[in-house]
Formats: sequence, structure tokens, C-alpha cells
Amino acid sequence: MRPINIGLTQEQRQGVIDLLNADLSDFYLLLIKTKKYHWDVVGPQFRSLHQLWEEHYTALTANIDEIAERIRALGGYPVGTAAGFLKLTTLREHPGDLPDAHEMVARLVVDHEQIIRNLRAHIERCDESYNDQGTADFLTGLMGQHEEMAWMLRSFIEGESVENSRVQSETPVATR
Repeated sequence: MRPINIGLTQEQRQGVIDLLNADLSDFYLLLIKTKKYHWDVVGPQFRSLHQLWEEHYTALTANIDEIAERIRALGGYPVGTAAGFLKLTTLREHPGDLPDAHEMVARLVVDHEQIIRNLRAHIERCDESYNDQGTADFLTGLMGQHEEMAWMLRSFIEGESVENSRVQSETPVATR
């Protein structure tokens, strides 16, 4: 392979590649969970969640490809196996468990927030430890997308709580 001369040492590029492979693994597991919940959700929220999660997994698929391409641009190779993803991910699987719609949303909020925390730390390391402002900027864009996704999911849960409490407050005291 022709030497890469982009102003970063091999060690700096490898450090960034390692961070990106960890992010790739988290995104891939989140994609799997989002698709699974998209397929399995039932109840009155079916249509809205089914559509929201389709939007989310479409964005995640594009982001996964962009992360893998960033890794290649830095001279590395992206993780590409389920075993590799599971080894590097910071997210938790829930095998054999089929939660209700509310719990599906809550679990995805936890996952997006974990990814946001990881991205925030990786942005700092890319900038300060590896002097790679390009990747720091790239990750900042991804973090913004996850902040929006987490906000949408949190709003869904909070809206459900507000609606339930409103119904309870409108119920006459004698029937409570």
C-alpha cells in the first residue's frame, strides 16, 4: 500500500481507527436493535414508531457506511463481523426478550445516550490526543444526529407519561 501522508502519523491514524471501529460497532448493534423493534412493535403506537424507526435505521445505515469509509480513508480496515462488533460494542443486547413498545423506546434512548457519551469522548481524543480535527468534526456531526434521535425517543416517552397523567387527572375522584 502506498504510504499515507495526510499530516498524521501511523500511530495517530491507528488511534483514530480504533475509536472509529468502536463507534462502528455501537452503531451496528443499534441498527440491529432498531430494525428488530421496527419489525416487532405492536399496539396503538405501532404506526408512529414503525415509521420513526425506519427513519432512524435508514440514517444509521448511511452513518455506518460513512464510518467504514472514514476508516478506509485513514488507511485502516473496518470491523466487519458480528463477533468483532460484539467484542467492541458498549451497548447491551437483550437476546430472547421482546419488550413492549414503551420499553423498546426506553432501551433505544439508553443506547443513543451511550453513543452520544462515547462520541463526545472520541471527539475530544481525536482533537487533543491524535490531532485529527477532520475526524473530530465528522464525529460531531454524528453526535448531533444521535442527540436528535434520542430527543425524539425521549419525547415519545414523556408524551406518553403526560397523556396518562392527564387522563388520570380528568377521571372523577369518585372512580379513582
